[in-house]
Amino acid sequence: MKHWRIEQVAWDRFDPAAVDPAVVPLVKAAAMVERNGDDYAIYLTNVFGDDPDFQNAARNWAVEEVQHGEALGRWAAMADRGWDFEAAFERYRAGYRLPLEADASVRGSRTGELIARCMVETGTSSYYTALGESTREPVLKEVCRLIAADEYRHFKLFYDHMKRYLAREQIGFWRRLRVAAGRITESEDDELAFAYHCANDAPGTPYHHRRCIAAYFATATGFTRFRHVERGMGMIFKSVGLEPRGRLSDLAAKGAFRFLQVRRRRFERELARLAPPAANANQQPRETAAA
Repeated sequence: MKHWRIEQVAWDRFDPAAVDPAVVPLVKAAAMVERNGDDYAIYLTNVFGDDPDFQNAARNWAVEEVQHGEALGRWAAMADRGWDFEAAFERYRAGYRLPLEADASVRGSRTGELIARCMVETGTSSYYTALGESTREPVLKEVCRLIAADEYRHFKLFYDHMKRYLAREQIGFWRRLRVAAGRITESEDDELAFAYHCANDAPGTPYHHRRCIAAYFATATGFTRFRHVERGMGMIFKSVGLEPRGRLSDLAAKGAFRFLQVRRRRFERELARLAPPAANANQQPRETAAA
């Protein structure tokens, strides 16, 4: 069940003078990934094939994810009147495919799958909160606020199911930690890079993974403040069975924030020195694990 509908957004408050041009490519890329929620639902319902309660929850989750993509895509089309959201998304779907035929989690267990989902919802909740707080454009601010609230509810949804499966599968702490850390590092995989490419590069432009991921993160990480990292770290700690608040969580948040700043500078340098993609870079992204 949706907690809001796209028609309820005050689209008439859109202020083109308040649009930050650097934000538009990020919103376009995010629209691709969010709109792909239907495929994720197929993957998740296959993995949890004998669990009708979770299957129903995953389908409802996907409905909200698709709405996120449609809202972001609508805003981006208002910010860039020449952009064709549907055409960009079709290119994305044609080149990036999830393992829809899988009947077992690529994370090795159902608990691991749900931990990975918690990591994604942690990241998206924090990201949309940061983006919404940083923008002056009132419609994007509203859309980000609505999406961030959904993503936090999604975290709780997956966390509650994760606890249920953890009681059955008894996955140890270190294995849970590896799954969580592994999913975080996958943020630089083809899912987001190829989304950025399809959303922002002209049709026929060769896909260059490093250029696209550097272009995304060089800008996106600039909106994150320590409070966003601190909140996200608490959610990560909770997912793997650690106390979400305390000295260890505080130290981890400070370290993560410093790492994020270093990572941003690295992406900025990489983007500055990257030449236009070579002709032989016109490869398709590999099939990858569910995000």
